[in-house]
Amino acid sequence: MRKIVIDPITRLEGHGKISIFLNDDGSVANVYLQVPELRGFEKFCEGRPVEDMPQITQRICGVCPEAHHMASTKALDAMFHTEPTGTAKKIRELLYSAFFVTDHTTHFYILAGPDFIMGPDAPVVERNILGVIAKVGRELAGQVLNTRKENHWIIQTVGGRPIHPVFGLPGGVSKKISEEERQQIEEIARHDVEFARLSLKVFDDIVLKNKGYVDMITSDAYTHRTYYMGLVDDNNRVNFYDGRVRVVDPEGKEFVKYSPGEYLDNVAEHVEPWSYTKFPFLKRVGWKGFTDGQESGVYRATPLSRLNAADGMATPLAQEEYEKMYSTLGGKPVHFTLATHWARLVELLYAAERLLELATDREIIGPNIRNIPVGKPTEGVGIVEAPRGTLTHHYVADERGCIKKCNLIVGTTNNQAALLMSVKKAAEALIKPGKEITEALLNQIEMAWRPYDPCMSCSTHTMPGRMPLEVTVYGPGGEVVKKLER
Repeated sequence: MRKIVIDPITRLEGHGKISIFLNDDGSVANVYLQVPELRGFEKFCEGRPVEDMPQITQRICGVCPEAHHMASTKALDAMFHTEPTGTAKKIRELLYSAFFVTDHTTHFYILAGPDFIMGPDAPVVERNILGVIAKVGRELAGQVLNTRKENHWIIQTVGGRPIHPVFGLPGGVSKKISEEERQQIEEIARHDVEFARLSLKVFDDIVLKNKGYVDMITSDAYTHRTYYMGLVDDNNRVNFYDGRVRVVDPEGKEFVKYSPGEYLDNVAEHVEPWSYTKFPFLKRVGWKGFTDGQESGVYRATPLSRLNAADGMATPLAQEEYEKMYSTLGGKPVHFTLATHWARLVELLYAAERLLELATDREIIGPNIRNIPVGKPTEGVGIVEAPRGTLTHHYVADERGCIKKCNLIVGTTNNQAALLMSVKKAAEALIKPGKEITEALLNQIEMAWRPYDPCMSCSTHTMPGRMPLEVTVYGPGGEVVKKLER
């Protein structure tokens, strides 16, 4: 049996490797997507005062601290049985919309874009952000950087820091927005809307007008029929900050819709001995292994999943693009994993439009920014949509107001089973007996997980026990001299 290792996999947050095992005839026997990182936030949060959680948990990730800060703050609302004021809710969602603009921009242009703009078989030295700049021109590259800069200004102004915000409090936020700040945010939001529309045009020009890319997107190698999860508002429209979690089945029919406090009735977590990640599944369907279809409890929570789980977008321009995507790809639900890149741009436009709506809402500068909690913290669940998937924070307090139990289902964690399935299916489709295994072919296998935009550092956990350790010593010629394992 032959083993091929892609280590490290590239253009992601965190670390991971893909191990592909081949039969003697050169066909794929099995594939593992392994995450060697160990986090452990759930364990060392125990004993900490509950009010520290929005600051502690956002250190899980430097890419999406806003998501953890927001989910944690909402969990504190529930723990203290305190509803935030209307102004506070809008300030929170305003910051969160700016965050989504920055994050989706980063992924499309820096992490995913090189595969399409440069081509999946382009040389490695060109298949990166520098190659993208050379291809699309400095003007568009400048707009990418400026969009990130302006929206990070919003995050810093509203949240107190450009990363790791400090504004979320149980029952509200810590700082008002001035009229001058509101005006500047409005101007940035208008730029964001135009930038999002431009990004969709770039996708149309480079990807949708290229038959080879469309054939790749719709090929069986990158297709899985799963359940789909996402937050929706009262009208079943996509919402990043608030709402209920809706799950649809592989046919697009509503399977369940639940409130944050009901997540344990609907989701369970499976563990495997070869990975620090957990594998969530739908309880009512059950864990049937790494397989898709109606009888498998595997679900996905991605930008495409959110669009599949919803009945539409809550803003007009994003709704137009939503309809165009489904019309082009044959209706709902769409099972093509690579179409997640398109869905991400639809969400980018929605985030920009929603930011503009909030920036022009006069309540956003209101003085009433917090309802002060008066009771003791008990138990609470906070859920938001992280860019990578539905994010759940669940805390239980002891009699001292300290964390007794903490459970986190991170956006990427939802997708871990599907990530492995996607990598395996792509490998099976691309690696054939007698076919040369090139770097370009291995990159096409990596393209199977890249739409999920996984954050491996966020999603890792460990069960009680010792951390495995593997040390490999190589000689000057690259040969393995010694391998030590614990």
